[in-house]
Amino acid sequence: MARAYPPEMRQRVLAACDRGIRTRRVASMFEVSKSWVRRINQVRREQGRTTPLPRGGVRRVKVEPDRLRALVERCPDATAAEYHPMLGVDCSVSAVDQALRPDV
Repeated sequence: MARAYPPEMRQRVLAACDRGIRTRRVASMFEVSKSWVRRINQVRREQGRTTPLPRGGVRRVKVEPDRLRALVERCPDATAAEYHPMLGVDCSVSAVDQALRPDV
């Protein structure tokens, strides 16, 4: 899995861009892709963020455990994909699947 560039690298790249150095030259100087230089500039401009987003970890379904248990009792043979719309929660089917597993 690719790792995010460290925040110090991002700051140096953004500082070079702020000095007016062209994207192609900045990418060459820091041995990164031109698209990455454009992307971090865009993210800073649109979101004000210069750090990478957090990666990995288990995301829990934001649903009351009692509600999920009630659904399982009512429809014990349903799959995570079938529970997903019943929950009415903004999450992925895999997140529902993880919430159904007792060991996760």
